[in-house]
Amino acid sequence: MTTTNTAELERPTGEYRQYLPDLNLKRFQVMCQQDAHEYAHDFKTLHNPPWLHALYMHWLELLQEPFKGVTTDGQVRPGLFALQEEDVPIQQIVDATEAVTARLSDKQKEALSYHIDSPHWRTWSNPEFLLSNKGLRLDEVDTPTRDAIMNVLKVTLSAEGYDKAIKAMRINHFLGELVQSPAVMNEFSYNFVLFGRPSVTRPWGWSFYGHHLCLNIFLYRGQIVASPWFTGAEPNEIDAGPHAGTRILQVEEQLGLQLMQSLSADLQTQARVYALMKDPAMPPGRWNRDDQRHLCGAYRDNREVPYEGIRASTFSDDQKALMYGILEQYLLYLPAKSRAMKLDNVRRYEAETHFCWIGGYGNDDPFYYRIQSPVILVEFDHHSGVFLNNEEPKKFHIHTLLRTPNGGDYGYALRPQIPAVEGLNGKEIVW
Repeated sequence: MTTTNTAELERPTGEYRQYLPDLNLKRFQVMCQQDAHEYAHDFKTLHNPPWLHALYMHWLELLQEPFKGVTTDGQVRPGLFALQEEDVPIQQIVDATEAVTARLSDKQKEALSYHIDSPHWRTWSNPEFLLSNKGLRLDEVDTPTRDAIMNVLKVTLSAEGYDKAIKAMRINHFLGELVQSPAVMNEFSYNFVLFGRPSVTRPWGWSFYGHHLCLNIFLYRGQIVASPWFTGAEPNEIDAGPHAGTRILQVEEQLGLQLMQSLSADLQTQARVYALMKDPAMPPGRWNRDDQRHLCGAYRDNREVPYEGIRASTFSDDQKALMYGILEQYLLYLPAKSRAMKLDNVRRYEAETHFCWIGGYGNDDPFYYRIQSPVILVEFDHHSGVFLNNEEPKKFHIHTLLRTPNGGDYGYALRPQIPAVEGLNGKEIVW
């Protein structure tokens, strides 16, 4: 088993610098002269790169499907999620959100606000292309409005989760500087959207999305669902400038590797579903150039993902502790009590929880892993370069995501349990 101290995990490596791209290439020469809207327009009209445009067209087809949720076999398992008090500071969150809307023009309010059941909640995506321009983009509003939006994130998320989001945004800015295209990728090249009306008694939520950071937050009274979310980084560190020393996603990486390395040789063989990161044994559709090994990224709201690998019931107590340590990192965006309650719910289904692996498991090998149960699904994947020019996956380009299977994403599984009310008196409706 490999062990690494915290100081080493926090320290940037600079490994990515040997893969810096040639900025004289046409791609970068054009990009550096465009803003986000021009960049997205060229993508949609010129279909370049063609592989990503084809995927985008597929995403739009997937969006036509009614929401079901991620399942193992197409059948949603009922009764997994309940309304519960998680002590989320809902009044603070409402106040912070209303402080945003109080600053806005009528046109901005209209752009920001969607019905809670709007299918547009599902149109987030993690590439740098602004594929769905809804809500307010933070680099296009004044600084007080931008700060007010960031305060919504701050009061909703845990302190650690907010810090992680800020680091992802700063790394995105750093990448924009590396490729000299700050108008497309910067610290505030993210969109913020409201779904429903902010309320301490009725359901509502918000979405925050852009390159390598997408958060979908559903709120009802003192309960929160942070799902689906996506967090990535290329590179996953800043080694120069005012935020030098910033690094993210290395803890999830290290804990996953420790878990895999701690298994017996027999269990390692059973857990590893493919030996190579792009394995000839993979069936069509198991790998694509954007998601690579990820199964549950943007627009994959209804994906069927059969269990693979080994059950957590085969783990020792130490190995289970590593698994829950990983899941704690993936639930980091949630406030502490909510996080603990979500982990308790995962423990209820420990016997059905599966762990699988793709790739090598030496200290320097890139890899993919997934932890999946009826109530949580997390993925970790090392990627090849998009802006950096490494053709093979490297450990400095990381994608992570979380889904709540069986209809749990976007709070959908909770919605039928919320009583309908009518008018100011809260009179129940009989439909």
